[in-house]
Amino acid sequence: MKKHTFISIKYIFLIGLISLFLASCVPQKKILYMQSAEKTDTTSSFKNQRKIDYRLQPGDNLYIRIISMDEKTNSFLNSMGGGNSNTNDASVYLDSYMVSAKGMIHYPLTGDVYVKGLTVAQVKDTLQQKLGQYLKESVVIVKLVNFNITLLGEVKRPGQYKVYQNNINLFEAVSMAGDLTDFARRSDVTIIRQYKGGSRVVHVNMTKKDVLSSPYYYLRPNDIVYVPPLKGKQFTFANFPYGVIFGAISTTLLLISFFKK
Repeated sequence: MKKHTFISIKYIFLIGLISLFLASCVPQKKILYMQSAEKTDTTSSFKNQRKIDYRLQPGDNLYIRIISMDEKTNSFLNSMGGGNSNTNDASVYLDSYMVSAKGMIHYPLTGDVYVKGLTVAQVKDTLQQKLGQYLKESVVIVKLVNFNITLLGEVKRPGQYKVYQNNINLFEAVSMAGDLTDFARRSDVTIIRQYKGGSRVVHVNMTKKDVLSSPYYYLRPNDIVYVPPLKGKQFTFANFPYGVIFGAISTTLLLISFFKK
């Protein structure tokens, strides 16, 4: 009878141990990116033109640098704004030209220039045309300073990141944060995007291949990406003290075996 009871207890512990492992596992289907809807789906091409169409808004900051044959003019113009030799983030921001509430930037020689609603490329062309009246064979460089994105939730390194390129897609942004965690809900990634009248919240499914054709595949300045956890995360054991549990189970079995004798 005692032997039968001991065997039953061992089975109970074995079942509990198996349940513990199963509870700590996340199905592979919830981890993989860009899955096909069906096994027969072999689509490998998705249309999503890489547009650089961000329109400037009041509060944006522009880095402007002028290169011409006249070194004195270069020195004068570039000392007034973002052309200083300091290249750290703080100096570039402080030396940049901010778009005013009226949509203007004030630049030497040209005076006030209306840039609200223009792309960075259009601002460059506008300045190039205006400065062409005063400078010959000059080159204008314009960059958007405040291209920041924020990643929160189930990412390995949440925080705000600076982007030193014209645009960035969702996968590139996630890689900057060290990828998503195993408990990230990849099927319901939230993107918060700012507009003139406020903010808009959209949801993107990164487990499906058609995310590549989503209008939100490419991020914009000041986008916030929030990755929620899986519903069952509170029941999983990513940081569970397995050593303590296994030690307790081993001790319990030893005590039962000792008292059985």
